[in-house]
Amino acid sequence: MLPAARLREIERELAKYPPEQRQSALPAALRIAQDEHGWLSAEVMEFVAGVIGVPPVRAHEVATFYSMFELAPVGRHKISVCTNISCMLRGSAGIVAHLEKKLKVKLGGTTADGKFTLREAECLAACAGAPMMQIDREYYENLTPERVDEVLEKL
Repeated sequence: MLPAARLREIERELAKYPPEQRQSALPAALRIAQDEHGWLSAEVMEFVAGVIGVPPVRAHEVATFYSMFELAPVGRHKISVCTNISCMLRGSAGIVAHLEKKLKVKLGGTTADGKFTLREAECLAACAGAPMMQIDREYYENLTPERVDEVLEKL
Protein backbone atom coordinates (compact mmCIF):
# COMPACT_ATOMS: atom_id res chain seq x y z
CA MET A 1 0.00 0.00 0.00
CA LEU A 2 3.05 2.26 0.51
CA PRO A 3 6.35 2.03 -1.35
CA ALA A 4 9.47 1.01 0.54
CA ALA A 5 10.78 4.59 0.61
CA ARG A 6 7.62 5.79 2.40
CA LEU A 7 7.79 2.90 4.84
CA ARG A 8 11.38 3.90 5.64
CA GLU A 9 10.15 7.43 6.35
CA ILE A 10 7.62 6.02 8.80
CA GLU A 11 10.32 3.88 10.41
CA ARG A 12 12.44 7.03 10.91
CA GLU A 13 9.48 8.65 12.65
CA LEU A 14 8.95 5.59 14.82
CA ALA A 15 12.62 5.67 15.87
CA LYS A 16 12.02 9.02 17.55
CA TYR A 17 9.83 7.42 20.24
CA PRO A 18 10.25 4.69 22.83
CA PRO A 19 8.59 1.40 21.81
CA GLU A 20 5.74 1.90 24.29
CA GLN A 21 4.90 5.25 22.67
CA ARG A 22 4.81 4.19 19.01
CA GLN A 23 1.38 5.78 18.65
CA SER A 24 3.08 9.19 18.90
CA ALA A 25 4.36 8.70 15.35
CA LEU A 26 0.82 8.32 14.00
CA PRO A 27 0.32 11.93 12.81
CA ALA A 28 3.63 11.89 10.92
CA ALA A 29 2.90 8.45 9.47
CA LEU A 30 -0.52 9.59 8.25
CA ARG A 31 1.07 12.67 6.66
CA ILE A 32 3.56 10.43 4.87
CA ALA A 33 0.74 8.20 3.59
CA GLN A 34 -1.29 11.23 2.51
CA ASP A 35 1.72 12.63 0.66
CA GLU A 36 1.83 9.38 -1.27
CA HIS A 37 -1.89 8.99 -2.02
CA GLY A 38 -3.20 12.57 -1.88
CA TRP A 39 -5.79 11.67 0.76
CA LEU A 40 -6.47 9.06 3.44
CA SER A 41 -8.91 6.31 2.56
CA ALA A 42 -10.13 3.94 5.26
CA GLU A 43 -7.82 1.29 3.80
CA VAL A 44 -4.78 3.56 3.95
CA MET A 45 -5.54 4.53 7.56
CA GLU A 46 -5.93 0.87 8.49
CA PHE A 47 -2.62 0.03 6.80
CA VAL A 48 -0.79 2.86 8.63
CA ALA A 49 -2.31 1.77 11.93
CA GLY A 50 -0.95 -1.73 11.29
CA VAL A 51 2.53 -0.38 10.59
CA ILE A 52 2.45 1.65 13.80
CA GLY A 53 0.89 -1.19 15.79
CA VAL A 54 -2.26 0.57 16.97
CA PRO A 55 -5.95 -0.20 16.40
CA PRO A 56 -7.32 1.28 13.16
CA VAL A 57 -9.70 3.49 15.13
CA ARG A 58 -6.66 5.41 16.47
CA ALA A 59 -5.63 6.37 12.94
CA HIS A 60 -9.20 7.43 12.19
CA GLU A 61 -9.31 9.53 15.39
CA VAL A 62 -6.12 11.38 14.45
CA ALA A 63 -7.14 11.85 10.82
CA THR A 64 -10.55 13.27 11.73
CA PHE A 65 -9.20 15.54 14.49
CA TYR A 66 -6.57 17.43 12.48
CA SER A 67 -7.69 19.59 9.54
CA MET A 68 -4.47 18.86 7.62
CA PHE A 69 -5.71 15.38 6.78
CA GLU A 70 -7.95 14.78 3.78
CA LEU A 71 -10.59 12.06 4.04
CA ALA A 72 -11.78 12.39 0.46
CA PRO A 73 -9.99 13.04 -2.82
CA VAL A 74 -8.76 16.60 -3.33
CA GLY A 75 -6.94 18.49 -6.06
CA ARG A 76 -3.21 18.05 -6.63
CA HIS A 77 -2.70 21.46 -4.99
CA LYS A 78 -4.65 22.56 -1.93
CA ILE A 79 -5.13 26.31 -1.66
CA SER A 80 -6.13 27.53 1.80
CA VAL A 81 -6.94 31.21 2.11
CA CYS A 82 -6.87 32.66 5.61
CA THR A 83 -10.08 34.54 6.39
CA ASN A 84 -9.44 35.28 10.05
CA ILE A 85 -9.64 38.85 11.35
CA SER A 86 -6.18 40.11 10.30
CA CYS A 87 -6.50 38.73 6.79
CA MET A 88 -10.13 39.81 6.54
CA LEU A 89 -9.24 43.39 7.48
CA ARG A 90 -6.53 43.41 4.82
CA GLY A 91 -8.65 42.07 1.97
CA SER A 92 -8.88 38.28 2.11
CA ALA A 93 -12.49 38.39 0.87
CA GLY A 94 -11.22 39.95 -2.36
CA ILE A 95 -8.55 37.26 -2.66
CA VAL A 96 -11.17 34.54 -2.20
CA ALA A 97 -13.44 36.18 -4.80
CA HIS A 98 -10.53 36.45 -7.23
CA LEU A 99 -9.58 32.78 -6.75
CA GLU A 100 -13.18 31.60 -7.12
CA LYS A 101 -13.51 33.54 -10.38
CA LYS A 102 -10.11 32.52 -11.75
CA LEU A 103 -10.46 28.84 -10.84
CA LYS A 104 -14.22 28.67 -11.58
CA VAL A 105 -14.87 26.96 -8.25
CA LYS A 106 -16.38 28.00 -4.92
CA LEU A 107 -14.74 27.52 -1.52
CA GLY A 108 -14.64 23.82 -0.73
CA GLY A 109 -14.60 22.84 -4.37
CA THR A 110 -12.07 21.27 -6.69
CA THR A 111 -11.40 22.48 -10.22
CA ALA A 112 -12.74 20.37 -13.07
CA ASP A 113 -9.21 19.32 -14.05
CA GLY A 114 -8.46 18.15 -10.50
CA LYS A 115 -5.53 20.55 -10.18
CA PHE A 116 -6.75 22.76 -7.31
CA THR A 117 -8.96 22.49 -4.25
CA LEU A 118 -9.91 25.86 -2.74
CA ARG A 119 -10.41 26.08 1.00
CA GLU A 120 -10.99 28.67 3.67
CA ALA A 121 -8.65 28.55 6.67
CA GLU A 122 -9.54 29.98 10.04
CA CYS A 123 -5.98 31.00 10.82
CA LEU A 124 -2.61 30.17 9.29
CA ALA A 125 -0.57 32.19 11.83
CA ALA A 126 0.90 34.71 9.39
CA CYS A 127 -1.00 37.82 10.44
CA ALA A 128 1.86 40.20 9.68
CA GLY A 129 1.72 39.14 6.04
CA ALA A 130 -2.05 39.39 5.61
CA PRO A 131 -3.80 38.63 3.39
CA MET A 132 -2.21 35.27 2.84
CA MET A 133 -2.78 31.79 1.51
CA GLN A 134 -1.11 28.44 1.81
CA ILE A 135 -0.68 26.21 -1.23
CA ASP A 136 0.29 22.72 -0.19
CA ARG A 137 3.02 23.55 2.38
CA GLU A 138 4.11 26.95 1.06
CA TYR A 139 2.92 30.29 2.44
CA TYR A 140 2.24 33.29 0.20
CA GLU A 141 1.79 36.59 1.99
CA ASN A 142 0.83 40.20 1.23
CA LEU A 143 -1.42 39.00 -1.56
CA THR A 144 -2.97 40.99 -4.33
CA PRO A 145 -4.95 39.50 -7.22
CA GLU A 146 -1.87 40.02 -9.40
CA ARG A 147 0.37 38.20 -6.94
CA VAL A 148 -2.13 35.33 -6.76
CA ASP A 149 -2.06 35.04 -10.56
CA GLU A 150 1.77 34.96 -10.54
CA VAL A 151 1.79 32.15 -7.95
CA LEU A 152 -0.80 30.07 -9.80
CA GLU A 153 1.02 30.41 -13.12
CA LYS A 154 4.06 28.70 -11.59
CA LEU A 155 2.11 25.63 -10.52
